[in-house]
Amino acid sequence: MNQINATDARLATHEEICALRYEAIQKSFESGSKRMSRIEYILYALIAVTLLGPGFAAELLKKILL
Repeated sequence: MNQINATDARLATHEEICALRYEAIQKSFESGSKRMSRIEYILYALIAVTLLGPGFAAELLKKILL
């Protein structure tokens, strides 16, 4: 009976630790997703500058911001 109680205690502790780790992983994924979105927009801008030229991209940016 003592062995069962010890195993139950170890399992409960393990489950609590895993829940905390899972929560930290989820937060990391969410912050990583925000960074990836920002990187995507930067890449789109670089593609536009490369394909259309820096002058066109600057004019487009002015129109968007103003």
